Amino acid sequence: MKKTILRYGLYGGIAICALFLLAWFMGNGLSYGLQEVIGYISMVVSLSFVFFGIKHFRDKENNGKVSFSKALAIGVLISLITALAFGILDVIYVEYINPEFMDDYYDHSIAQLRTTLPTSEYEVKVAELEAQKELFMNPFFSFLIMGMTVFVIGFIISLISSLILQRN
Repeated sequence: MKKTILRYGLYGGIAICALFLLAWFMGNGLSYGLQEVIGYISMVVSLSFVFFGIKHFRDKENNGKVSFSKALAIGVLISLITALAFGILDVIYVEYINPEFMDDYYDHSIAQLRTTLPTSEYEVKVAELEAQKELFMNPFFSFLIMGMTVFVIGFIISLISSLILQRN
């Protein structure tokens, strides 16, 4: 079971890092909204290894049987490895590869709010963003947010995969 978790967790981690870097190289000039959609698609694609890891364990290592709880545990651990890989990559990206990202994204968010909100609401939202800006620029917080995002999606995929693949 450990080999399966490590193997498929690493596959997921490599896939999410490769897709992130591919999107970064090819995504110059794309809107932040489209980049976000591509990011979530990359997460789901890389977390498909949860399904394949559970299936591999059931069919190749456990004589075609796996309980829901065992399948869920395998899926969650694969998701955790993938989430850790993405959290680390995100910190490397915002700290070393593109340190201007947070400022650029903040400026974009402010500009969007300016065009969509009345002045009174705009000022309140800008104050909220200002309060959050320093928190989001913290590498540890960035790691937690991005890692948890991937992990939550991975948990959902683990639940669905466990329901589909369980066999007693």
